[in-house]
Amino acid sequence: MTKRKEPNSAGGRAVTKEERELLETSGAKLFEYIVGHGGIPGDDPLIAADSPEHDAFDVLVKLGLLAHDSSSGAFLPVDPSIVSSQIVAPIGQRGAELLKESSAWANALSDLALSWRRSPGTKHGPFTEIHGRDTINEFLESLVADARMELLAAQPNAGRSTTRFPQVTEGELRAMARGVSIRTLYQHAARRSTPTHAYVSTVSSHGGEVRTLDEFFNRMVVVDREVVVIPSAEGEVTALVVREQSVVAYLVDIFERAWERARPFTNRELGTVHAIADEQREMTIRMLIQGHADPSAAKRLGVSPRTYAGYVADLKDEYDAQTRFQLGYAMGQRDAAERTSGGDEQR
Repeated sequence: MTKRKEPNSAGGRAVTKEERELLETSGAKLFEYIVGHGGIPGDDPLIAADSPEHDAFDVLVKLGLLAHDSSSGAFLPVDPSIVSSQIVAPIGQRGAELLKESSAWANALSDLALSWRRSPGTKHGPFTEIHGRDTINEFLESLVADARMELLAAQPNAGRSTTRFPQVTEGELRAMARGVSIRTLYQHAARRSTPTHAYVSTVSSHGGEVRTLDEFFNRMVVVDREVVVIPSAEGEVTALVVREQSVVAYLVDIFERAWERARPFTNRELGTVHAIADEQREMTIRMLIQGHADPSAAKRLGVSPRTYAGYVADLKDEYDAQTRFQLGYAMGQRDAAERTSGGDEQR
């Protein structure tokens, strides 16, 4: 009876990504060939040192997928499920250990970050730049987690990210459970965003407030009226963290003034709906009069260029104009007529 050696124990050695990739390509083909032939002689040219298949052969042997039969000198295939338990289980165990260690490091550094943010002696100046979307999002989440009294957020350009929504809401709900008040300001266009409606419904049911405004404003997050995060001049991938209290107070005042002019998101009365439509119409007219290009105008309204083009088309229909030049002339004529009639009434 032919005896086989036990397969090489890959679990005791570090397997590499390169070995897996080789196994998935030429290694798999070679293994299928050997399985189909019931083994392969040790002196077969296919696995010779100068053969293109030699590297794949080496990987199969190292992983224990081929066992050397000392009596015949051949290499015989081994059940891959046996090898799998020897390779995958240790990797999974190391992965679990790494995840546990990663979580421990995150907690340790989070405690240090909390001490750093709350200690005035360790603020590296009143202004700090943060680079990278992921870093900015993580910093914002940590601010929300540390909030004690109030969160103010100005979020232009319509809808919330569908992928970010669950994490953000969870953090905000925990904050409100601690007694933190939350107010969020959007542009009117956000009322057409399904993810934003879901966010508003969730947050409002826990005491948060959301309003919308026709005007364009910049993104801003204020925490406890102590820290403000705004976009940097470098663009959306860089944020500026402001702790200088005079600047913070000024930015909070800007938010409050916008908040007073805004309309509650949950107000769906017919009069409010008509008022919002009128405000968006007037904003579109201002964009046309001021000569903004369509992409810029759409951004300032918080809508897509296609939606903005629809607004302009509606105005053309209203003023019976075929071109934008005719539209501008017709609007000017109507404006002049309204001013003249207003003057006659005063006389």
